[in-house]
Amino acid sequence: MSKREKIVYEPIGVIHTPFREPKGTPIQPPAARGIQGRVEVFPEYAEGLSDLEGFSHVILLYHFHRAGPMRLMVRPFMDTRERGVFATRAPARPNPIGISVVRLLRIESNILQVSDVDIVDGTPLLDIKPYVPEFDAPSEVRLGWLEARIGRLPEARDDGRFSGAP
Repeated sequence: MSKREKIVYEPIGVIHTPFREPKGTPIQPPAARGIQGRVEVFPEYAEGLSDLEGFSHVILLYHFHRAGPMRLMVRPFMDTRERGVFATRAPARPNPIGISVVRLLRIESNILQVSDVDIVDGTPLLDIKPYVPEFDAPSEVRLGWLEARIGRLPEARDDGRFSGAP
């Protein structure tokens, strides 16, 4: 594959939440504790949900459909200085792909009822994976520039900085 070969993904569903706009949306699932939403998987993919109900959490991969233009340097929500976009979770990325680990409450046909959701309503869903701590939570981690700021997460909200032009 050449480095410029185009990759195309089609949504497998849509995420429904109480957040109509990026501004005011919690910026990570721990800041969205108790906030519920629905993940609608399109009927043609519903069979793929088989056996998922045994997991307490799922990883949602989605398209930041309301993100502004890509930027390589961004001022993240929990900081006052610019950082390289790949050292952040900012939505204004070369490939605007989001990731959230949410609590799976139940599955009803092709609908996942979830909690701790930090996603804007109407977001296109790209994939679902089961969350497995032994796979997804390394025991020794460093938090880089976020180390001194991680305590701000509970009150952190999108302030709209990534929804429009730079």
